[in-house]
Amino acid sequence: MKRRDLLRSLATVAVGAAAIPLSNLVEARVGRPATPGSVAGVRRRTRRRTRRRVYRHMTLYSLPYGCATTRVRGGVSYYYCGGIWYQPTYQGSTVVYVVTDIESGANTNLEFYE
Repeated sequence: MKRRDLLRSLATVAVGAAAIPLSNLVEARVGRPATPGSVAGVRRRTRRRTRRRVYRHMTLYSLPYGCATTRVRGGVSYYYCGGIWYQPTYQGSTVVYVVTDIESGANTNLEFYE
């Protein structure tokens, strides 16, 4: 029995000694994009993009991904993205975007951040 316990403890020490050098390889370092603790890894898990079809007079709480072009049309400021015009308005104290016009041939299946 003592011999079995001795062999078991030696095997445990050997496995533990082999695992110590491997711990440097699996260490998560902040700032490296492939690690779970990095900023890029957190953003990849927490901010998800969803595809949504937009239509005229639809109210949105955010603009589509990558949309930041502003244009003035008739004295009113609009966001113009890929043939779709968004007018910023207020709903209480929250800014919402209303789809005012969709040009023919515009892609209405867009990506949004959730």
